[in-house]
Amino acid sequence: MKHFLTTSLLLAVGVAATTPPTHFGVVLFPGFQALDAFGPLDVLNVFSLQQTNLTLSVLARNVSSVTTVPQTMNTTFGESAVATHTFDSPPSDLEVLIVPGGLGTRSPDLEPEIDFIRTIFPSLRYLIAVCTGNTLVARAGLLDGKKATGNKKAWSWVTAQGKKTHWIAKARWVRSSEKIWSTSGVSAGVDGALNFMETVYGEDTATGLAHYLEWNRVTDPNNDEFAAIWGAEDVLPVE
Repeated sequence: MKHFLTTSLLLAVGVAATTPPTHFGVVLFPGFQALDAFGPLDVLNVFSLQQTNLTLSVLARNVSSVTTVPQTMNTTFGESAVATHTFDSPPSDLEVLIVPGGLGTRSPDLEPEIDFIRTIFPSLRYLIAVCTGNTLVARAGLLDGKKATGNKKAWSWVTAQGKKTHWIAKARWVRSSEKIWSTSGVSAGVDGALNFMETVYGEDTATGLAHYLEWNRVTDPNNDEFAAIWGAEDVLPVE
């Protein structure tokens, strides 16, 4: 297996630069979209085969299994993941947080998730919001005055959740700030995660991961056909 930690990583990090992050976390809630979470996580799964000091924490309201099945849908088909930490007792050294979307983001009872994201953010180094997970980040106030994107099929609803955000329709992902990556719907989380890897760990690392995953990577953040498919247009922030 080709080694991902190539010269570009050493150049990206530099002698005096901050050590790249090693502790990642993902927020889960009932009705999260599987690929929103597991797409970026599988990028990290592959990376961890050689960067063996990585740690993953799974955060939810309770240390129990969390299902992808939306509570409002008449189906039992889905998957579950087991949380390792609660929102009240997160790991103290968490560095990167992934926030997936899914039909569960429409729940009227999401204040614990939103409060956790808002509270933990100052101590994070990076945050990656995927699909309608951007609405949780927006409702936490972290996208106020920033550009972001989200799921194009649910565009009208997504943009209504962040009135102070400049929502970019034709975007596979948006670098909202030095700390925040905002991606479009579902599969776009993988491209956003690979761009994060390129930025933090180097281009060769991101390319090697994409090749390992056999992922036809989108490297241009403006290469997004789904805005036109779903008729999504930019939404300016409300002053």
